Amino acid sequence: MDIMNDNDAWMAKIEEDRVEKDAWLSKDGQSPIPLMKRKKFKGLEYFTPDAKFTFKLELREHADKIELVVKDSKGNDRKFIAFGEFVFNIDGVDHTLQAYKTDAGEKRLFIPFKDGTSGKESYGAGRYLDLQEETDLSDGKWTLDLNNAYNPWCAYNHNYACPLVPVDNCLNVKIEAGERDYSKS
Repeated sequence: MDIMNDNDAWMAKIEEDRVEKDAWLSKDGQSPIPLMKRKKFKGLEYFTPDAKFTFKLELREHADKIELVVKDSKGNDRKFIAFGEFVFNIDGVDHTLQAYKTDAGEKRLFIPFKDGTSGKESYGAGRYLDLQEETDLSDGKWTLDLNNAYNPWCAYNHNYACPLVPVDNCLNVKIEAGERDYSKS
């Protein structure tokens, strides 16, 4: 969806996705929210959608796909391929996020990040963004919409092991977009 041409549809889609996620978290057997907490769950808190955090970008694919070992929240090693990077501008300053894959043939890009809201308005260990080649890639450009940033499952339940954010994806800017910190709800 081209946000520049249809802001109302973009906003409606974000709101629809948030309602669906809240319903899934409150009722689905696969929800990471513990059963006893689901009864009191009234939905996640989100930043107000803001078009300034949505970008159409080319992925700067890395010539050398280096395997990266990242610890998860339980201390286990997780292997990712540093596949490429996105460079975007917020308020006149360029920022870079690395995009990862679990294997070279995967169609999904995984983008874990921390920012100036981490540990304050958003989850302290960071948030994630997934981009699907089928839906996010058009005209050779990806849609990097930080309004879709979500909490890892370990934010809801410490029984889960979630990949920690690599230092390259710690941004020196506040990303007031996506999900807020669940523990403060």
